[in-house]
Amino acid sequence: MGYASPDQNGAGIHSRLYCRAFITAEPNNVTKRVVFVTCELGMISQRIRIEVLKQLKQKYGDLYRRDNVILSATHTHSGPAGYFQNTIFLITGKGLIKSSINAIVRGILKSIEVAHENMIKGRIFINKGLLENSQINRSPFSYLHNPEPERLRYSSNTDKEMVVLKMVADNGQEIGMLSWFAIHPVSMNNSNTLTSSDNVGYAASLLEQEKNKGYLPGKGPYVAAFASANLGDVSPNIKGPHCINTGGSCENLYNYCPVGGAKMCIATGPGKDMFESTGIIGRAIYLKAKELYQAASEEINGPISSAHQWVDMSNVTVQLNATHTGKTCKPALGYSFAAGTMDGPGMLNFTQGTMEGNPFWDAIRDSILVKPSNETQECHRPKPILLPTGELSRPYPWHPNIIDIQIVTIGSAAIVALPGEFTTMSGRRVREALKREFETHGKSGMNILLSGLCNVYTHYIATYEEYQVQRYEGASTIFGPHSLSAYIQLFRGLAKAIATDTIQDLPTLPEPILFNISLNFLPLLVDAKPLGKKYGDVTQDVQPKYQVGEVAVAHFVGANPRNSAENMTTFTFLTVEKYDNTSQSWQVVQEDASWDTRFIWQKGSLKYSTAIIEWHIPKNTEPGTYRLQYFGHSKEFLKPVLAFNGSSSVFEVY
Repeated sequence: MGYASPDQNGAGIHSRLYCRAFITAEPNNVTKRVVFVTCELGMISQRIRIEVLKQLKQKYGDLYRRDNVILSATHTHSGPAGYFQNTIFLITGKGLIKSSINAIVRGILKSIEVAHENMIKGRIFINKGLLENSQINRSPFSYLHNPEPERLRYSSNTDKEMVVLKMVADNGQEIGMLSWFAIHPVSMNNSNTLTSSDNVGYAASLLEQEKNKGYLPGKGPYVAAFASANLGDVSPNIKGPHCINTGGSCENLYNYCPVGGAKMCIATGPGKDMFESTGIIGRAIYLKAKELYQAASEEINGPISSAHQWVDMSNVTVQLNATHTGKTCKPALGYSFAAGTMDGPGMLNFTQGTMEGNPFWDAIRDSILVKPSNETQECHRPKPILLPTGELSRPYPWHPNIIDIQIVTIGSAAIVALPGEFTTMSGRRVREALKREFETHGKSGMNILLSGLCNVYTHYIATYEEYQVQRYEGASTIFGPHSLSAYIQLFRGLAKAIATDTIQDLPTLPEPILFNISLNFLPLLVDAKPLGKKYGDVTQDVQPKYQVGEVAVAHFVGANPRNSAENMTTFTFLTVEKYDNTSQSWQVVQEDASWDTRFIWQKGSLKYSTAIIEWHIPKNTEPGTYRLQYFGHSKEFLKPVLAFNGSSSVFEVY
């Protein structure tokens, strides 16, 4: 979920996806608390949000609520789809996939439960610093349309500031770190079919491995989370856009190549391939966070507050100045939405910066879907509307319009739950407006922490000026040109309510409903095995010896990984095991969550499938005797689900 490419179907695991939960409560009033969960997902769906809140209420009563629980996504583009309820996402995600939803909801609830049961009295420290050479603005032509005096106040066209919260128990135990930084986790490109937490996930795993010596990934007590910020126009592919067929630059308004068009214009990262690029960017993020964490000394003190509203974002009147108002629109996507970006171009050679509709595509849209109303067209101007999603309701509404607006404060830290992808300048305007709002009501020195992709997904939020250019970000600003002004107005209302202790007076709408959805476009999950073989049997064995730096590989009689979905949160598809001569037993040293392993599933003919286990042997691996193991669940026609495991022959590492 992220690139919306129909060819990008899951086929294994590069790294596990985790959610990391942090609960903060006042020491003298533990019912005053907030929960922040960062999930290694493309985005949080409204369906996930509502389901999690419902189950939290069943377990904890009114302790965890819509106002004090924030669910945020890291925005990895190599995570699962199928957990939305609006039609536009059901189309690209192959429907509603219940096993995916169940695994995600279970994982989030489990992380909150673990945090709830392990609360300890402690202190929080904050630190900030700049991370250079890890990101670029992928829409610099849009950014340049922002007013020059505003741009001159900043040294860069991306937010380079990283914010770190350091959590330490009163007994000196290090509890964890929560960080925000603006970067798209798209180092893994749209040709990748392996589940991956991408660059920020790698950063988290590096810090957790360092703090959790002797633990396998995801098992230790120390928790490090890298949350998203105002990343809307920020890319980690720092070599910039080039025509992959000619090598020439395509850094132009349309990201268009002379030969091959827009689909040839792709940006790349600093490494020789996407795996190396992910590692380079992830390590840079980790090193900066570690530096800031170690030096963090400014303590966060003060009361905890939380404010939330459900708002109809398709119908907000915005006070633009003393004499003029504007209005948000019913959701709609522009032509340049179909163009994609230099991180993942779209199909059919749609281009960014498109300012007029195409009669051919307009005719197809009008005949199959609906012609956008005059009101919607006028409201979204100058966007040429490709999909009037706010006027489409079959089989279900195509976009949400009742949206979460939420801020939580922990002392001088205000976490702003942004319900989408805010561009660099959009985020800066939110930050400045809220800082002023808090100061107006007697709360000076507030740290405004922008947290992207929270609670619901509303695509992009570009500035009014960026919207006029209609590149991808502007075309994907679904509530029209005044979206940012509306969000700022609403967030200011929450900030005022917190500062003046009038949260109870905030108006709100009823909670959105969960639709009863049966759409699922996945094929039936039926396995078969070659005659005389069992699931897990080795079909291609490892070599007898490997040097460090080489790749140990084994092939097995496989089964569809989705048949293991119900066990996903307590299960690994593979282990790397080392023989311990002292205990005369095999010890697990890596699982499928490890950076150095890959689980690859290949579908063959006659429903036979192959599972490939790779171990990219790290340079610091101890010499010794090792083996690879494969685990899974199979389901043949009219047979129950069967668990199995297979083991490769042993090999030596030297």
